[in-house]
Amino acid sequence: MGCPMPSALLVKFFHDLPTPRQGEDFEIWRTRHFRATQRFKKRLLAKYNEGTLLRLLQSDCEETRKGALFALGLTASMDANLAMSRLLHDDDGEVVDMATAGMWNLWFRASIETNNKELQRLLRLRDREKALAGLMKLAELAPDFAEVYNQRAIVYFRLKQYEDSITDCQKALEINPWHFGAQVGMAQCFMKLRKHRSALKAFRATLKIHPRMEGVRDAIRTLERVLGEEGRRDDKK
Repeated sequence: MGCPMPSALLVKFFHDLPTPRQGEDFEIWRTRHFRATQRFKKRLLAKYNEGTLLRLLQSDCEETRKGALFALGLTASMDANLAMSRLLHDDDGEVVDMATAGMWNLWFRASIETNNKELQRLLRLRDREKALAGLMKLAELAPDFAEVYNQRAIVYFRLKQYEDSITDCQKALEINPWHFGAQVGMAQCFMKLRKHRSALKAFRATLKIHPRMEGVRDAIRTLERVLGEEGRRDDKK
């Protein structure tokens, strides 16, 4: 069954996006996809605004929800964050995947353009110490840019500075309470520190945001076995 208006045009735009060809070189595919995405964005902005796309997230049609999530990931303000997060609980796995990708896209461009580009530049640096120094400067320039703290937390994690990583995860979550990446990152830090009760609590909090996040349920089951009755008792609080 087709999707009703006004979503039919959005779904058409979404379906017009290319898929990788068998044996296609990755760089060729990336260029082709980028150009198609720019065309999608131009067509989208001529017909839809953020409010309409947010309403379409509530559609009974899975293709409409996926198209709206893709569109919001490209164009929306952070005002769309909460509505998009609700689709992480969708019954359709592909919708959940699209919500996950769309929210990451939203988070990486949540500040002004110069800050967004600087974050991307810093993430391309291979020198972790230089990346860390750059992220510290960017956090000073854009203290409300949650993704800066999340990415700095990742650098700290790789440097085995787990307490600093936890602090940055918490800061990212203060700014963006639906940041499932920061939440699960904090859980992984607690695991490294062998703080199993804190890790279990953090993993459970991740599931409340993103019920299908890969590996989280297995981690919870493992920690519940390690903690025994204590872990099960914590779940009832």
